[in-house]
Amino acid sequence: MQIFISTGEVSGDLQGSMLVEALYRQAKQQNIPLEILALGGNLMEAAGAKLLGNTAGIGSIGIVEALPFIIPTWLMQRRVKAYLRDNPPDVLILLDYMGPNVAFGKYARKHLPHVPIIYYIAPQSWVWAPNNKTIEQFAEITDILLAIFPEEARFFEKKGVKVKWVGHPLLDRMAKAPSREATRQALGIKEDQLVVALFPASRYQELKYHLPLICKAAQKLQTKVPNVHFLLPVSLKEYRHTIEEMVKQYDLSITLFDGRAIEVMAAADFAIAKSGTVNLELALLDIPQLVLCLVNPLTMWIARNVLKFSIPFMSPPNLVVMEEIVPELLQEEATIDRIVDESLDLLLNPERRQKTFADYEQMRTLLGEVGVCDRVAHEILHYQNQSTIAS
Repeated sequence: MQIFISTGEVSGDLQGSMLVEALYRQAKQQNIPLEILALGGNLMEAAGAKLLGNTAGIGSIGIVEALPFIIPTWLMQRRVKAYLRDNPPDVLILLDYMGPNVAFGKYARKHLPHVPIIYYIAPQSWVWAPNNKTIEQFAEITDILLAIFPEEARFFEKKGVKVKWVGHPLLDRMAKAPSREATRQALGIKEDQLVVALFPASRYQELKYHLPLICKAAQKLQTKVPNVHFLLPVSLKEYRHTIEEMVKQYDLSITLFDGRAIEVMAAADFAIAKSGTVNLELALLDIPQLVLCLVNPLTMWIARNVLKFSIPFMSPPNLVVMEEIVPELLQEEATIDRIVDESLDLLLNPERRQKTFADYEQMRTLLGEVGVCDRVAHEILHYQNQSTIAS
């Protein structure tokens, strides 16, 4: 049996690697010879997928931000499409990665009509006031959606998409996270040390807009809380030099790590993070956080004035409960003073912290049960078998 998975960016590579591991695990239990090909990143390759192209470093959020990646993405997809046309897989998995994956799905529908297409982790078009054309395209290319949010499942069901809610895969990942005590001991951090974790980016454009602002806010926060120490995990090694040079300018009490994001989260008292998967990871570890989302000003202008962009929330914890349980500062709201004031309150105010912990507990009840990745793998293998029998 051959499965092809298409995803992109650091978060997609992480989710994809967890899926690859689960698929091989389930296939072994069911005695199914399995090969997995993928567009993904190094984590998926380490999990056992054969990469046909590496997409981890060519992702973006925003219209203007995406421009440099259009041609590289198109060339990579053209090469992979030609390969798949000559070597059709038994099933095609599209994982997040909205624009490229919808184009991929449309190609597969036309040229590989007998290959079932399963979408896992839907694009957040269900949040971003989507137009009907976007939803129609999604419905046309999706045989079944394996949804990770209850609200996501309800939205797409109403649009006529076949859906199964499986729960959120980060439950599996965070269940294996180390304890605060063990992590602090391993990192050499004293128990009474106040630690703030910084997560500026998983994409280069995010680094460009978030890192200078976060550093300036951290510098001011450091003057108000002298015993604070910052930890910053570098998501891609290509970013290391840029981050080092930036933080040097602000004389921060900071330690950089290559990867080790989970350990940094587990050791933290509070986090300042860009919007994305990291927000849910922090929430599952009970770390109060402030979420930032900044894009190119032109992107934001186009989104608001041309596309009529409207969104209730950006971060996954808020999307799960459809309430603001973690504060979000979007674009011009993300001033240094706002960041510092929110950070001080979330770091030092016991009542605010307890409210955050209670909200996190409510959020957890809506994410399903541990074992998500194995359930997803079972659905994929089962769906392929049913498709084979039906055909």
